[in-house]
Amino acid sequence: MGRGKVELKRIENKINRQVTFAKRRNGMLKKAYELSVLCDAEVALIIFSNRGKLYEFCSGPSMAETLERYQRCSYSALEASQPAKETQNSYQEYLKLKSKVEVMQRTQRNFLGEDLGHLGTKELEQLEHQLDKSLKQIRSTKWKLFLSQFMLDQVSDLQRKEQILMETNNALRRKLGESSAENGLGSTWEEAAAHNHLPYNRQPVQSEEFFESLQCNSTLQIGYNPVMRDEMNGDSATQNVNGFIPWWMV
Repeated sequence: MGRGKVELKRIENKINRQVTFAKRRNGMLKKAYELSVLCDAEVALIIFSNRGKLYEFCSGPSMAETLERYQRCSYSALEASQPAKETQNSYQEYLKLKSKVEVMQRTQRNFLGEDLGHLGTKELEQLEHQLDKSLKQIRSTKWKLFLSQFMLDQVSDLQRKEQILMETNNALRRKLGESSAENGLGSTWEEAAAHNHLPYNRQPVQSEEFFESLQCNSTLQIGYNPVMRDEMNGDSATQNVNGFIPWWMV
């Protein structure tokens, strides 16, 4: 009767797990040695236990030489175009950049509220402080933009009001010019009459001379008054001589 198929999963029992590790480790080391002897191959085997203990096997002169040979084979294309030192520096720079990218990605996930299980209380407080600082900067920038937009709206409103006032001012100027032109026409007739010695006058509604001629006596008289008639005839004759016709005779 053959052995049953073993299910590959983590052994939960600690003692059984350590026994299985020791057995299979020894079996792998034995297989590596047999492979190097039977096939004349350079074999290197490195094993770390869950406690960090190192187990290794190397059929070559030393493990360091075997690893160096491995690096030369893995990066032969780069070494063909670049010197060894420059290649190593580039590789180190690549590793640094890769670690920075991983840190930034992890930080981004933390800012989004993800992957926070491994953070401690101090780290969470620092994350909260950074978020508060970023939020204040965002609000400050938003307020500045709002003020700028408000000022632009105010300037546009003032410009529009200025345009309306200018149009109103121009309309008032046109009306004032028309009124001045009408008044200037009357003044022109007066100047022409004075130049030609014509008896032109605007004829007030009631002449002052007429009121002077109608001054009443202190004694009240009812009926016909010949004195007043003579005075009126005398004033009329005087006005006719001067070329002025009273308004009541027109």
